[in-house]
Amino acid sequence: MEVLVSVGILLIRLVVGLAFIGHGAQKLFGSFGGHGLEGTGGFFESIGIKPGKTMAIFAGLSEFIGGLLFVLGLFTPIASLLIIITMIVAISKVHAANGFWAASNGYELNLLYIITALSVAFTGAGAYSLDALFF
Repeated sequence: MEVLVSVGILLIRLVVGLAFIGHGAQKLFGSFGGHGLEGTGGFFESIGIKPGKTMAIFAGLSEFIGGLLFVLGLFTPIASLLIIITMIVAISKVHAANGFWAASNGYELNLLYIITALSVAFTGAGAYSLDALFF
């Protein structure tokens, strides 16, 4: 049973962490159809997050590093915190006004990311993680 739990947590970490690495790469480098620092910074300025480009760097690094740490299962509480903070800001600045459902650009997906990151922070990264290896 313990092996199955660790495999389950590993799968969650891989999917969520890789998604966040991708989101960070969109902001930082314009990868995967993203707008890069200039485009993301401009969007941030338009919704009142200033200075836009600087905050795009912070958001992109938060997502990229948080996702990488989450995938590796390294410093998992910190990785989870980076994901959670990024999603709270996204909800408060973009999604909350649109209601719950993602189909209406609501906060549904952001909340799922928050709960997933929080759950992994509470349970630990599992046996197949660098946290288990080093700590």
